[in-house]
Amino acid sequence: MNSTVSLDTLPIGRAGRVAGIDLPPEESQRLMEMGLTVNTEIRVLRRAPLGYPLVVLARGAQLSLRKPVACAIRVVPTEDSGS
Repeated sequence: MNSTVSLDTLPIGRAGRVAGIDLPPEESQRLMEMGLTVNTEIRVLRRAPLGYPLVVLARGAQLSLRKPVACAIRVVPTEDSGS
């Protein structure tokens, strides 16, 4: 079984699959409406100069996530190291 890490710990270019979202239901629902559901592949594209927001690619869309949100998304890193 693969272990999960929080999305904010993935380096730029690295991908993972969403394993869960540890946020209140209304915040989780908003992320799910944007396409962040369990088993969705997500790739870290870039970070702002001070680290946040974090820009990720999910289902062909670029999303900008605040630190508390990125920390609450659990992912299983994939073997692909990215591009």
